[in-house]
Amino acid sequence: MASTSPVLTTRVLLVCAAIGVATGMLGGVAGLLTPVVLIGAPWAYGLVLGSHVLPGIIAQEVLRKPLVALVTHVIAALIASAFNPAWALRFIGTALLFGAIQEGVAALTRYRSWGAWRFFVSAVVIGVVVAVVVFLAVDFGKFAPWAQITYLVISVLGPVAWTAVGLGVGTSLTRAGVARR
Repeated sequence: MASTSPVLTTRVLLVCAAIGVATGMLGGVAGLLTPVVLIGAPWAYGLVLGSHVLPGIIAQEVLRKPLVALVTHVIAALIASAFNPAWALRFIGTALLFGAIQEGVAALTRYRSWGAWRFFVSAVVIGVVVAVVVFLAVDFGKFAPWAQITYLVISVLGPVAWTAVGLGVGTSLTRAGVARR
């Protein structure tokens, strides 16, 4: 009987935890900024919400294994919840949604294609989902056309911009020796 090594080894889980804690603190800060942005510049919300793509992007770039995006997102959501416990379910829901999308795109390539394009595909999918859901939830139809268009563009480009940041961080961590491939 051949033994198979688990996908989520202790080393992989520890790396996911470290990335989750760091990005969870950023997510917590984003959560604290959310009410300010929603009151002062609701059209810019996609940029704040887009920061929540970081856990999965960094984990997948560093580890390149199945399930690391989802695990890291959940850890980040738990950390972010410490900043604003009232939003714990929102953080966890966002983590599960974003992690599932990132894992889904990776699964479509059977976890074999790790080019930047793949990360940006998941970012655009997340951006479109966020744009539609928040547009309907906040009733952006009542805003001026310029605010609606700006909101839609920023909601899609926010996750794309944060994905570029996440890829840069992941590449730097890999160069620093965090991951062995």
